[in-house]
Amino acid sequence: MLSGSLTALITPFAEDGSLDRKTLAALVDWQIAEGSHGLVPCGTTGEAPTLSHAEWRAVIATTVEVAAGRVPVVAGCGSYDTAATIARVKEAAELGADAALIVAPYYNKPTQEGLYAHFRAIHDETTLPLVIYNIPGRTAVDVSVETLARLADLPRILAVKDATGNLARVALQRLACGADFIQLSGEDMTAVGFNAMGGVGCISVTANAVPRLCAQLQEACRTGDYDTARRLQDRLAPLHKALFLETSPAPVKYALFTLGRIRNPAPRLPLVVPREETQARIAEALTRCLEAVA
Repeated sequence: MLSGSLTALITPFAEDGSLDRKTLAALVDWQIAEGSHGLVPCGTTGEAPTLSHAEWRAVIATTVEVAAGRVPVVAGCGSYDTAATIARVKEAAELGADAALIVAPYYNKPTQEGLYAHFRAIHDETTLPLVIYNIPGRTAVDVSVETLARLADLPRILAVKDATGNLARVALQRLACGADFIQLSGEDMTAVGFNAMGGVGCISVTANAVPRLCAQLQEACRTGDYDTARRLQDRLAPLHKALFLETSPAPVKYALFTLGRIRNPAPRLPLVVPREETQARIAEALTRCLEAVA
């Protein structure tokens, strides 16, 4: 169910800062038309911690409604509160999501046993397939290979979004969790190498702006055409870099604004619109990618 280029969707806001549901619907349609293989709303890129509960529901509901079963929707549901995460996963199921993305609890800094107990409780109390999101650079805690292997034994924990940036983890996790356990990259810059090591896709920030290129790269990997995948990655690399010159998702929202896909480039505080120097580098890298598509 989960492979290829899955876009970590931004959450568009109107000029007054409110949720722009109409623009979100248009983005979902565009992503699917451009070849994205899945959509992941309300993750890090979707600014989930800044969304009210009503906004979170609206984003998930809109994405599911517009996707209409054409691609899987993996709803971001994680928090540092196990009970609250369980409640979110149950709501996501009611709203029609196909799976839930569960980030390792941030701020609390649980032990490995605490991490296992957290994910196990979510698994046991809910019905959706679960994707564990390991991003120690933001959470200050790493889901170890050994802990992931224990979790992979649970029937509905089917995947990991690995944003460690450590390609050795792919091989170690493949050995520990089995070849059927789904590994998705959470870092665009190493996505080709990740797939070569045993991954099957990427939950991508860059795909927000250039979904067709990211989908083509993943399709090339899937068929074993790594020459094409590398050529595409060479085109994408400057944009990958530019989109992380400042804290994501501020740069990718600016990229979508320059493309005319969103009306307001501003993320919610405490994030801010990128500096002019960063904007120029984003525009230059984006132009190179669009020339590759043309």
